[in-house]
Amino acid sequence: MVNNLPVITHEHDGLTIEGYSRAAVQSYWRIPELRLGFDLGAQPWSFMGTPNWFISHSHLDHLVALPVYIARRRMMKMEPPVIYLPEKNVDDVNAMLDAFVKLDRGRMPCELVGVMPGDEFELSRELVVTVVPTKHTVPSVGYIVWQRRNKLKTEFSDLSGDEIRDLRNSGTEVSEELRAPLIGYVGDSAPSGLDNNPEFFEAKILITEMTFVAPDHRKEKIHKHGHMHLDDIVSRKDQFNNECIIASHFSTRYHDQQIKSMVKKALPDMIDGRLKLWL
Repeated sequence: MVNNLPVITHEHDGLTIEGYSRAAVQSYWRIPELRLGFDLGAQPWSFMGTPNWFISHSHLDHLVALPVYIARRRMMKMEPPVIYLPEKNVDDVNAMLDAFVKLDRGRMPCELVGVMPGDEFELSRELVVTVVPTKHTVPSVGYIVWQRRNKLKTEFSDLSGDEIRDLRNSGTEVSEELRAPLIGYVGDSAPSGLDNNPEFFEAKILITEMTFVAPDHRKEKIHKHGHMHLDDIVSRKDQFNNECIIASHFSTRYHDQQIKSMVKKALPDMIDGRLKLWL
């Protein structure tokens, strides 16, 4: 295995979160058990087998490795991947891939799927991904991965198996779909990206940005440029019902120890131990 890029790993309740994120450098994440990833600011060789990628926005530290990833899968004779990205970016990304076809003299086989807030994509019987609006300096979206299952409707719970079968055969819908938010991926966003999408606060695992942490950084300027400050997390700490909260995308102006120190000072209990710093 070629380990050519940094990858941090965290396991939670049977799911593995892998990736790396630093503002203006590179952001890439994947959950291998779900066969999906978020953003392609770089592409570790080990991530090549993941076939579905959800792009939050078009800044280079979240998108630049897309041609590399597609070309590597072609080279290894893998199926073309499916890339979900903001609808407004599709034409330009197609043009970018066409340019790389000429430069690399190799095909770029993939399926580009333009997305808008409110869209829903079925990945399997158990998994659905919905698209939500976020606020950044370019068109941006976040994603919620839902786990779904069918459950017998309450009004039929006292019936026998044969009676339920007969109802189903007669065309009666005897079950209902239940969904639980499994993964929330915010991408780059001002705090409204959280506030306008309450599902983020309920997802089992939340991956969110916390680009700035220093007390003297002006939050109004940070929000204007589509990012969040540590104080934005602190002021919402009672809203996070997540089992695991991953804070990431820290500015390169801080070193790791500064980040740890400032966050622990503001949140001594690390939100009941659920907050993980991606460092």
